[in-house]
Amino acid sequence: MGTHIERRDGGIVVLTVDHPPVNALPVKGWFELAEALRDSGADPQTRVVVLRAEGRGFNAGVDIKELAADPGHDKLVAVNNGCYEAFKAVYECPVPVISAVQGFCVGGGIGLVGNSDVIVASDDATFGLPEVDRGALGAATHLSRLVPQHMMRAMFYTGQTVTAAQLAELGSVHRVVAREALLDAALEVAADIAAKNPLVIRKAKAALNGIDPVDVNRSYRFEQGFTFELNLTGVSDAIRAEFGRDEEA
Repeated sequence: MGTHIERRDGGIVVLTVDHPPVNALPVKGWFELAEALRDSGADPQTRVVVLRAEGRGFNAGVDIKELAADPGHDKLVAVNNGCYEAFKAVYECPVPVISAVQGFCVGGGIGLVGNSDVIVASDDATFGLPEVDRGALGAATHLSRLVPQHMMRAMFYTGQTVTAAQLAELGSVHRVVAREALLDAALEVAADIAAKNPLVIRKAKAALNGIDPVDVNRSYRFEQGFTFELNLTGVSDAIRAEFGRDEEA
């Protein structure tokens, strides 16, 4: 359980997240992922990173039960910092990051794929932000990188999801394949990138980040402030408690 690093030939690094049962990451999990991304990018031999996950879905966001078990706000502050560091590590990784997405990709998963360079998804993949139903906000910054503005707003307010096929039509998902072909498809794209001159690719990543119209780190941090505000009102605790009862029912 955790984030596993596999270094393959040609400078390809595969990071696999494995937090059963649904890859809802606890505080430690977000920081481990951030560290794995930073370590992989810092290695001069790395040419591209593939980010994937084991299990039914790519990522179910934060571990709500961990937050609900905390009588104070220590875990909330910690998990928000963990998400910030993980999303930032994807974006600032000096080499391209390819996300290989299967099943559900919600909440924090949107932060990861939205900040990645290329997305390959299985034909059963769905993407969404159910944050308002959890008494939280955040990752609209990253959803805005996947869908147009008004679509993002409708998804954010309603919690509705979109499919990999829909995102492929919008140009956000690079390829949609059968689940059993997902890793091979991601590795194929990775090999194409890894075959290029590594210095050129690293400079290209820096250049593309430099011309981004939105500072994703600052924008996401701004969103997090409203999550903290909601928690201070007590509404978030009530919603999380209701969520826990629904899961047990």
